[in-house]
Amino acid sequence: MTLMAELIQKACALGVPMAAHVDLTWRCNERCEHCYLEHDDKGEMSYEELAALFPQLADAGTLFLTLSGGEPMIRRDFWDLVARARALQFNVKIKTNAVLIREAEARRLRELGVEQMQISVYSHRAEVHDAVTKLPGSLARTLRGIRALRAAGLKVAMSNVMMRSNLGDRKGVAAMARDLGATYSADPTVTPMINGDRSVLDLRIPGSELAALFHDKELVGDPDSVCAPPPPPGDDERNALPCSAGHSACYISPYGDVYPCIQFPLPSGNVRRQKFLEIWRHSPELREVRSIRMRDLPVCSSCAHLGTCTRCPGLAWTEGSMRGPSSADCEKSFYRTGVPSANMLARGLVTFPSGTADTALAAFPAGGRAGFGLVQIAPLPRPAA
Repeated sequence: MTLMAELIQKACALGVPMAAHVDLTWRCNERCEHCYLEHDDKGEMSYEELAALFPQLADAGTLFLTLSGGEPMIRRDFWDLVARARALQFNVKIKTNAVLIREAEARRLRELGVEQMQISVYSHRAEVHDAVTKLPGSLARTLRGIRALRAAGLKVAMSNVMMRSNLGDRKGVAAMARDLGATYSADPTVTPMINGDRSVLDLRIPGSELAALFHDKELVGDPDSVCAPPPPPGDDERNALPCSAGHSACYISPYGDVYPCIQFPLPSGNVRRQKFLEIWRHSPELREVRSIRMRDLPVCSSCAHLGTCTRCPGLAWTEGSMRGPSSADCEKSFYRTGVPSANMLARGLVTFPSGTADTALAAFPAGGRAGFGLVQIAPLPRPAA
């Protein structure tokens, strides 16, 4: 078990919010077609409110603080907020589109001791990337920012949400990341908007394309080792937590709303009305999240993929129940292994949407097996024997 996995396991056991994701604003200088946020400012927290929140997180045991948006650098007090977070010794990561970063900003981020910059790049072709962001010239400005950050010695992680519009460009983005000295990850997950609007899900890549993605060695490493049919789940899998959301991690919106995770928009309290630790320890919603074990899931508990599925309880919640299946993760498990999930069997969905079972299995190399390894919510580490 890695040190980080051990930390997560201990944080879950002790109920410590080891990682917090705080959106400083939902305003943004881009309008990405898949974005799940509303960009109008409806009264975001002031500097004073955020500066008071950060020590509460530190007192609760938070070590890792992600500052995001929207575009967090739009805030005029952005630098003061980063300095405040670093003064409290948080390990700070910043999610940004890097459009506003030049050499001076990059040097300042380095001087403040920011751990990593996480930046989305959708294509190596400007016409594709800019069409996603709806900001002309955004790719050139983002790349300028990445080069400045790397020149200043900062770690940069490039992420690539894969959609219908940019699916063919993943290798070009990966090559660009290598050239820039950045890490690269790809993710086929498009989430509903935080207000419940599910129309953005139409941007998801079709299931018929997943098998090829999951066999890309650049994304998955060794497909043979990760594509094998799942082993029978045991007691460890049945007694496991669904994920770290609400156990060792949380999300706080610019308006002070506390959620288990950015992908789990279950309102659980508001730091404008209560202290963070009071919400974390006593919120009825968080208590319900924490009460659930994999054995408690009516459909998933009987699934062959119980121990290996990347099921997101937040995505399940947006489909109607935090105890239900996440259809997108069921689909990933199927295309990864060729083995239908319990949810798919119950609904009669044992083929690709556009074909028969024979057509579906013919799409898998090596006798119907598919790979994964894209950015997904991984199962929590199991306790040491």
